Amino acid sequence: MRILCTNDDGIHAPGLKIVEQIARALSDDVWVVAPELDQSGVSHSLSLNDPLRLREVGPRHFAIRGTPTDCVIMGARHILGDTMPDLVLSGVNKGRNVAEDVVYSGTIAGALEGTILGLPSFALSQEFSVETRNAPLWDTALKFGPTILRKVLDAGVPKNTVINVNFPACAPEEVAGVRVTRQGKRNLGFLKVDQRRDGRGNPYFWIGFERLAQADAPAEGTDLWALAARYVSVTPLRLDRTDDEFSEALTSTLK
Repeated sequence: MRILCTNDDGIHAPGLKIVEQIARALSDDVWVVAPELDQSGVSHSLSLNDPLRLREVGPRHFAIRGTPTDCVIMGARHILGDTMPDLVLSGVNKGRNVAEDVVYSGTIAGALEGTILGLPSFALSQEFSVETRNAPLWDTALKFGPTILRKVLDAGVPKNTVINVNFPACAPEEVAGVRVTRQGKRNLGFLKVDQRRDGRGNPYFWIGFERLAQADAPAEGTDLWALAARYVSVTPLRLDRTDDEFSEALTSTLK
């Protein structure tokens, strides 16, 4: 099995080494194509107005001056030659990708691009806590990742589905198990705009996140709930975002 690995945290991110170790538990034919720079939050953006710079950083390891989407396209369509990958792994992201994160995440986008290319694809993310922010518990992803991948691949991944896997912020022996979940929803208002001034007094802005004083309890069965209960969350996400229920209502309304 030929495996293509990417991420959005960049070619030097610790999590990229973790996803490569997970891949090597499944195959010896592993390729790494990752962004030259941190691309967190770029979603499924595609570079159309800028050239893609390619740099070989080691055997079967390449850096692209572009987005995770660019990396998967370059890897599958150019770097790997005539033999397409059999599997795309994106991650392991530092920090969870759940709820609304799936809209913004470059990690999810890398896996989505693999799915668009017709390849089984997984997004892998390691949650961290306040205590583990600077030292995520990567061993949790290493222990559970290969087994989950094998089982899902044996079951078969639908062509238009990407598998979003999130590992809880606890040691491997503290993990409660694995749960198949649905995408959750956070409280509104977690995004903030921080206004500052530079040395010349001109304003500039950072988009950031703020911790809510009290968060609602996540709905049972969601990715948020699973991580809070120390389960590994496995969420199948579909490429087709059509709202079938509302489409039926619109059909009657717009006749």
